[in-house]
Order: sequence, then C-alpha cells, then structure tokens
Amino acid sequence: MQEPLKNLIQRISICCAILILFSCENNVESEKDHLVFRYNEVGNIPTLDPAFARNPQAIWPDNQLYNGLIQLDDSLNIIPDIAKSWIINDSTYTYTFFLRNDVFFHQNKAFAKKGLHAPTRYTRKVIAQDFVYSFDRLTDEKIASSGSWVMNYVESYKAENDTTLVIQLKQPFPAFLGLLSMRYCSVVPKEAVEFYGNEFRRNPVGTGPFQFKMWEENVKLVFRKNPLYFERDENGNKLPYLEAVAITFLPDKQSEFLQFAQGKLDFISGLDSSYKDELLTTHGKLQPKYNDLAYMITGPYLNTEYLGFFLEANTPEIQSKTLRQAVNYGFDRQKMVTYLRNGMGIPAIHGFIPKGLPGYAEIDGYTYNPEKAKQLIEQYKTETGDKNPEITIGTNSQYLDLCEYVQRELEKLGITVTIDVMPPSTLRQMKSSGELDIFRASWIADYPDAENYLSLFYSPNFAPDGPNYMHFNSPVFDSIYEKSLTISDISERKILYSKMDSVVIEAAPIVPLFYDMAVRFINKKVSGLGINPQNFLVLKYVKKTK
Repeated sequence: MQEPLKNLIQRISICCAILILFSCENNVESEKDHLVFRYNEVGNIPTLDPAFARNPQAIWPDNQLYNGLIQLDDSLNIIPDIAKSWIINDSTYTYTFFLRNDVFFHQNKAFAKKGLHAPTRYTRKVIAQDFVYSFDRLTDEKIASSGSWVMNYVESYKAENDTTLVIQLKQPFPAFLGLLSMRYCSVVPKEAVEFYGNEFRRNPVGTGPFQFKMWEENVKLVFRKNPLYFERDENGNKLPYLEAVAITFLPDKQSEFLQFAQGKLDFISGLDSSYKDELLTTHGKLQPKYNDLAYMITGPYLNTEYLGFFLEANTPEIQSKTLRQAVNYGFDRQKMVTYLRNGMGIPAIHGFIPKGLPGYAEIDGYTYNPEKAKQLIEQYKTETGDKNPEITIGTNSQYLDLCEYVQRELEKLGITVTIDVMPPSTLRQMKSSGELDIFRASWIADYPDAENYLSLFYSPNFAPDGPNYMHFNSPVFDSIYEKSLTISDISERKILYSKMDSVVIEAAPIVPLFYDMAVRFINKKVSGLGINPQNFLVLKYVKKTK
C-alpha cells in the first residue's frame, strides 16, 4: 500500500475511534446527568492553588476542593470545619484550635511513596502541622501569595500535637475568625505541593467534598466525588450527594444564558445586560415563560457599589465637601436600581456598610433631594467663585449605564459631567495610583465583618499600599477604628461601626450607589443550592433529579 494512502487510512481510523469514544461518553453522561452539576465560568480560572484564591473565579472551584479550620453557614455564622472546637484567650490574643482526626487528603499519587495500605494507600490524615505548612506558604516571598496579607495580624502559630493548633496574634483583631474562613487559609499537603511543584496550580490536592479529575484550560474542568469526605448531613448521610462537577468556559454571558435556557447548564449567577430583560420583569420577577425551566433565589450580597473621590486631586470640585454632598443628593438611587438593575439591588441610602452584614445600621445617608443639591451647588459657587463646576468619572463599560444615569441627573442641576470609559485593568491601576478624580468601584467583603469595609477609610491604608483609594484622612475616624479593634463583643463593635459610617457619610469622600443583591437562576431539577451574602458556591448539599 502506498505510504500517503496508508497514512490517510490511519488518520480516518483514529478519527472514527475518537468519534465512537465521545459518542459512548456522551451516552454515559446523559444517563448520569442527574449526578453531575454543570456551570459555566466566563472569566478564566488562572489557578486552583488556594494561596491565590483572590476572586470568585478561583474561589468557586476552590470551595469544592478545600477546607479550612472554620467555615461560614449561609447566614455568615462561624461554624466548625476541620477544627471541631476552639478556645480564645482575649488577654493573650491566643486562639487554640482542636482538630478532627478523621479528615483525609484526596487520594493522589503524591502520597504513594508513603507505602500505606488500602484504603488509604494514596492519602493520609490531616494533622495540625499541615496548617503550619499551609500558613508558611502564604507568607513565603518565593510563592508570592495574593493572600499573604491575611497573616498580618499573626505573631506566631504552632502545632502542639497532631490535633491541636495554636495561633497567637500581635494585637487584638476581633474579626480574625472570619478571616480564617477565607479560601486562602485552606489546608494543603506538603507532599503534593512538592511533588507537582509549579504544576500544583493545575493538580490540586485538598480535603474538600470533590477532588480534581481533569482540566483542559479554557475548555472544561471536572471534579469527582471525594469518597473519603468527612462531613455528613443532618440525617447522617455522607456528603456530597453529586458524583461530579463539570465547569465550562464559554467566554460571554449571552452564550452562557443560551446554554442555561437549553437545559445544558444547571444555574447562572448574577444579571447581565445581554439577558436581564429576557429573564426578569422590571419589578425583578422571573418572566413567566421560564417558570417551567427554572426558579430564582435572591439575597443580600456583601458588595457596595460606589463612586469614590480622590481627595488629593488638585481640583476645587473634588476638594469641596459641599459639592461632594450635592452629588450625593443629586440622583434617585431607587430609580437607578429599578430601571437599570431590574430591581436587583438595594438603594445605598444608609451608609457604606451593606445590608446583610453584621454592623449594618440604618444611619441617615443621602436620599434623592434635588432642591438640597441645587442649594449646595449655589453654595459651592459662592465659596469658590467657580460658576461652572465640572467633574469626570472613570468607569469601565460594564457600569457605563449607571454613570450615564448619574451624569444626566447631575447635568439637570448644573454640574457638567464627563465619563471616561476604560478597560477594567486600566481603571484598577489608575484608581490605585490616584490618577482619577472620581472613579466607579465596588467593595466586596473579604470576610464577614464591617471592619473590612471601614478599613477603606483608615488613613494608614492609603493606596497603593492599602484600600483607602480616596486618601480619606480623619483623626476622629482613625481613633474610633483603632478602638473597635480592641473590642471582642460584636454588639459593642456595631455601635462604633455605625459611628464610623456616619463620619464617612458626613464627609462624603464617596457616593454610595447601591448595596448589591445575589441572584441565582437554577434549573428546576436542582435542589439544595442555597445562597449566601458572599455569593460563594457550595455544592456539597446539592441534589439533581432525572
């Protein structure tokens, strides 16, 4: 047989074999579809190493793979995870954690050299020293973890024995337990990190309800059920219920929605302008034609959308508290949420701390008052001699509609507004370096304590070294903030949090727009998928029907 013809026949044979293989796999998948949870990730997942779990794209899959000392329930209560209990000594800032002794790492060839016997041949139990190793990774400059900052308050940590871990802080930090719920603080095995080296990012080994199966980057990521998982439901049944999780990477929200509408994805999260009017009425209800396919759940989301003023800008408009207050009074937040977000949001008229977070209080913020705004604008003109106030707002295209609404309303009152649209990465860089007089921004809670929001206004946290992008400086605020760090009682801290929020609102370094809401559209075959104020994805309780 001639060589070219022979090669052609071989290639055809290979293609046929691949088609048959995929056909068989698809048949198996369709038969077991009720055991597989499918969702799409529009953004790229750069790594599955929890030391770099800095955004939802990484946190969502990492939640399925890893555990930490403690975890949060859907109401943000701190509950046990690998630590079954703990003792806090307020006088010495010491936290002593007592670990479960029935938690195993995922089965993986990285453990094979241990030579252990079945059924734990390729795994081992988690011990306190594993947390010491995992915390060491966070602070290792060679690793350069984006979560190194979570250890800033920690003086030392040590394993007293296999089931006892002691952490001592440098100073009081009442939000520390909440901080430990972050995915950064997950436990990982030294054997796997050393075995895979730089490739640990795509060969993760944890303790979570699901374990890594395969990852074709930007195409598909698959997890399988962890048969050794330690948690059980309230009836004593082993978790998780599902056999697998499959994540696709369609690059746009419109394609994602179409897949969901065809029943090929089990849920979508959030609203996008490409489909929000298709799915929701103007009053935020699910459109009737989708009632047979899906249901919707909503709840507060720990995210405040706002405009920030860079207070060191050399412009009279930004320097004037009077004009900043006028901007705050000058537009209707309720209309903004109703018409631009289909009701999926809460007007931010009670300060910066969002609804749903312990510490939220209905302080007097800014409501729509165009007459008051006009009055303040005239006062600004008298004080400065500037008869034509002008401001520029930096934003990315995703939030252009919000900024254009503010623009239209303020121009009715006599403030000229220019909108500067830029890529998200440019916006982040310019916001951090103080190159924007006004910027649109979001603050999503890192951990469930209002201190996390108020840290944006603490003067030692000036950007670029901290999150105070406004360069807000108030000795009164700083004094209350520092006092709050010494108080462990949350009810007492809440009083101080409200005082700090009031100081910020009166000074107006920001324009709170709205407190976000988490919204999920879920296929009716799915149950057990809740919602929480951090919008984290928890799949261990999920079930699907055929």
